[in-house]
Amino acid sequence: MAKHRTIREVMTPDPITMPASASLFDAAQKMRAAGIGDVVVLEGEEVCGIVTDRDIVVRGIADGRDPRSTALADVCSRELTTVSPDDEVRTAVRLMRENAIRRLPVMKKGRPVGILTLGDLAMEQERDSALADVSAAPPNV
Repeated sequence: MAKHRTIREVMTPDPITMPASASLFDAAQKMRAAGIGDVVVLEGEEVCGIVTDRDIVVRGIADGRDPRSTALADVCSRELTTVSPDDEVRTAVRLMRENAIRRLPVMKKGRPVGILTLGDLAMEQERDSALADVSAAPPNV
């Protein structure tokens, strides 16, 4: 592991954000169009959570919720672990392990400036791994 690399160097910049009132359907369409698996959820200007493609399926559709009328606020993860772009990559690795999470919103002055995913770390640290190969492949939409 590159010990002194910062999150800024490996994160995916400019995360997709959506209002908490947006529907699961809208988020799924946005994810498909962008080839991503998560969106940062906002209440006004404040980050209130993150919703993943898995959240839409498990907390939404599998629970019988209507994807067109269910708001992201109803299924997003609200207890967020975040990092700063200036934090070291090893800090993110530790947080992901301790909290069993795959994605970390990257925040600067209260604003989302990036997302750091397990795939980003795999491509950075283990370029020859299967996870790095899968993460680097274009989305199969």
